[in-house]
Amino acid sequence: MSTPPRVVSAFIDADITGTSEIELQIAVAKLPGLDLDETLEIFLDGNPVDPEELSSNVGGRIHRLSATDSKLTVAYRAGVSGQAAPQPALPLDRSTYLRPSRYADSDRMFGFVAGQFALDQTPAALARDIAGFVSERLIYEPGSSTPTDGAADTLLGGAGVCRDYSHLTVALLRAANIPARLVAVYAPGCDPMDFHAVTEVLYDGHWHCLDTTALAPRQSLLRIATGRDAADTAFLDNHGGMLSLNAATVTAVVDGDLPIDNGAEDIAIR
Repeated sequence: MSTPPRVVSAFIDADITGTSEIELQIAVAKLPGLDLDETLEIFLDGNPVDPEELSSNVGGRIHRLSATDSKLTVAYRAGVSGQAAPQPALPLDRSTYLRPSRYADSDRMFGFVAGQFALDQTPAALARDIAGFVSERLIYEPGSSTPTDGAADTLLGGAGVCRDYSHLTVALLRAANIPARLVAVYAPGCDPMDFHAVTEVLYDGHWHCLDTTALAPRQSLLRIATGRDAADTAFLDNHGGMLSLNAATVTAVVDGDLPIDNGAEDIAIR
């Protein structure tokens, strides 16, 4: 089934105190098969800025700029048609995405995973079991977690938002010896609408999408950034100085009806 055209946007308003290097990850990943019609406007104190663009091996783009004591405003919009090919496994993927990371502390999960899941299943079946466990274990509750919580904190707390769901899913999969990573996406149909985080799991030579929140159909997702956890995929980051976020608004819609996601199919982010 082809993916309907999608339109996404993001607006950011922030204040910068001191001198800082700002990094934005809000642009749709550039991947073969996607036709992007996009605009990115960045202003410091009302003056336009042309950022440096850095690209990842999964199409993600960081837009980087420097600022001193300024008001930052960012407006991004993209119309997207077509669909990207499923992401294949790259030579370093298994090594990179089996390791514990800052928020996906899988090294604290080995004993729990061994006692909770049947590890002799196929990777696909085990991934479905882990996704089902996370969906049932957690309650989606904004404000129930902090920006520094890792997967072990989420497992104990029993609640969180999309990044917490994804961190726990990723950590459990890695502890079960299945490579997994977090993907920041635009998610048409997501409620509440915001930047969204989902999980990709590697089996049968390709990356497959899991969304343990079930907040949006996976068929409509658009990749923004891909990494070990949220530390790699933050939509706004600063190095040096201080940044105060005043507002961030996200929209994502499809042309026509949203796809129906029964949660049982193997689906790639397209």
